[in-house]
Amino acid sequence: MEAFLTKIYEYMATYWLQVLGAIIIFVVGRWLAKVISKLVAKAMTKAKVDPTLTSFVKHLCHIVLLVFVVLAALQKLGVPVTNFVVVIGAAGLAIGFALQGSLSNFAAGIMLVIFKPFKVGDFIEAAGKMGTVKEIQIFNTVLNSPDNVRIIIPNGQVTGSDIKNYTVNGTRRIDLVIGVSYEDDLKKTHQVIEKVIKGEDRILPEPAYTVAVSELADSSVNFVVRPWVNVADYWSVRFDLIEKIKVALDKNDITIPFPQHDIHVKDGDSNISKAV
Repeated sequence: MEAFLTKIYEYMATYWLQVLGAIIIFVVGRWLAKVISKLVAKAMTKAKVDPTLTSFVKHLCHIVLLVFVVLAALQKLGVPVTNFVVVIGAAGLAIGFALQGSLSNFAAGIMLVIFKPFKVGDFIEAAGKMGTVKEIQIFNTVLNSPDNVRIIIPNGQVTGSDIKNYTVNGTRRIDLVIGVSYEDDLKKTHQVIEKVIKGEDRILPEPAYTVAVSELADSSVNFVVRPWVNVADYWSVRFDLIEKIKVALDKNDITIPFPQHDIHVKDGDSNISKAV
């Protein structure tokens, strides 16, 4: 035991400066990698580069710098960096198979940056998730949901699914279905709904809105109401329209019926007739 401890003391006495130097290189280098990547992102933002590309380059720069920091720390410990690189290269195939998902996500991230199906700030739906794009990282796309939940989706899943970009066109159509009773005057109903739409300043004049009878349903005559608004106004106008149309219909004695069924009882079955 004493001999073992003696060897440890001798090793520490001989190599403690190298170990300390490697630790300092790693800690300082990691800090510098973070600072430099932030400076690169700041410079790109100042140059008005697309925020999507800025975010991607920032994360890529950070990863590359960390690799150099690790190699520098290993070299300080006396590990032959050249041999280390050769070993990594020889093991590259195995690592590639082991990290196949990560590599595909990295490639998908590059495709997202190049083809730009969306950018930072867009409201999208992808891989079954919906939210505002916060950033595109080298492996993942980060969204913020409407209720402020952070959603992280692997880039491979994003490119492998249908992508719906609700922001890119600048405008959206609100689709409402308003059902009224069969006994109500359809022309009057049409006029009441149109009056509500014309009184809403946030609805765009072009494309023109649509108010039309779309269906003779089981319990109601259904109107489709389809005005166009700016993307930023979509939800607020939608909620306000539903409320205003309901209030306007009530004021004009127009009924929104409940689902109903007519039951016909034959006179021949006296027991059922009495029960009814």
